[in-house]
Amino acid sequence: MADYRNYNNHPPMYNPPQYQPQAGMEPPPGYPQKSRVAAGILAMLLGVYGIHSFYLGDTSRGLMQLLISLLTCGFGAIAMFIWGVLEGIKLLDGRINIDANGVFLKD
Repeated sequence: MADYRNYNNHPPMYNPPQYQPQAGMEPPPGYPQKSRVAAGILAMLLGVYGIHSFYLGDTSRGLMQLLISLLTCGFGAIAMFIWGVLEGIKLLDGRINIDANGVFLKD
C-alpha cells in the first residue's frame, strides 16, 4: 500500500494529454469537410437516432444512440433527445468544432 503522507494525503494524479487539432488543419484530399450548421440542425431534429453522429463520422456513438432509442421501447429516447439537443447547441455555438477524424467543421 502506498504512503501518501508526503503528498498531503492525496493520491498522485495523472492527466493524459488531450488531442488538440492544429489550427487551420485542412481535410485530406478527397475528404469532404462537414458543415457545423448541418450537424447542429441534425442533432436538434434527429439527435434521438444519432444521425448527427453518423454525419460527423462517429459511427460507434451514432449506433449506440440509435440502439438505446430503439431497444428500450422509447424510454431511452428521452435521454437521447436531451443528449441530441445539448450536442446541437454545442455544435451551433462552436464548442464542438471538429469531426470524428479531427478535421475542423466549416461554417
